[in-house]
Amino acid sequence: MSRPEISAPPEVFYSDVESKKYTSSSRIQHIQASMTLRALDVLALPPHQHILDIGCGSGLSGEILSQEGGHVWVGMDISPAMLAVALDRDVEGDLLLADMGNGVPFRAGTFDAVISISAIQWLCNADSSNADPKKRLARFFDSLYAAVRRGGKVACQFYPRDDRQTESILRAAKTAGFSGGLVVDDEESKKNKKYYLILTAGNVNSNDINLHGVKIDKSAMTRPKRNRKEESRKEYIIRKKELMRKRGKLVALDSQFTGRKRKPRF
Repeated sequence: MSRPEISAPPEVFYSDVESKKYTSSSRIQHIQASMTLRALDVLALPPHQHILDIGCGSGLSGEILSQEGGHVWVGMDISPAMLAVALDRDVEGDLLLADMGNGVPFRAGTFDAVISISAIQWLCNADSSNADPKKRLARFFDSLYAAVRRGGKVACQFYPRDDRQTESILRAAKTAGFSGGLVVDDEESKKNKKYYLILTAGNVNSNDINLHGVKIDKSAMTRPKRNRKEESRKEYIIRKKELMRKRGKLVALDSQFTGRKRKPRF
């Protein structure tokens, strides 16, 4: 059986028929519920958080968010058919039709936490000639970092096709400013193996994330040391300003005087 993301773009693959079949499957319902509960278990969120559900589909994961902790949630998905099923099911969350590869379209610091179940691997595919997976991953994680409040937490369950996809996802998250790593459940099982990307936006106490009984691989999220001798003062300032822009801060525009040392006045 071929992977869905290889068969067609998500808005095409999840047609009216496929969306209804997907949602009505008791097996799918059980899998979605168990993975959502696992993500919430790792995040260890207090009740009544404001959560973004990326790739919410027909609202199967959103139902768990409403039931567990009374969370208020917003779901975004690229498939009109999936969102139509969610509306028919009268889910409690607000719904948004949007392509995560074009960025997360919310104001800075909007959400306390983010979950995503079986979605972000779609970003690694080029569905059209002008779709660049690297750029789509960068836009997604950059805008996601801005949309989460400082100290906010993210759990993305995904199905990587290979190690290269996993590395691309981890690299994009790290570049955007996130800290964290990869949790792998049932690592020895080919059928039941599950990947969870666990991220934090800013400093989070290690006790605020539930990693009891699991190992988190932080090696891929380790930031490489920059060679300061190869970076000029102007390059350093521009890099820092760009990072602040990604975090939703107002930053002065660059000019010909950016990075110039001021002459002392006597």
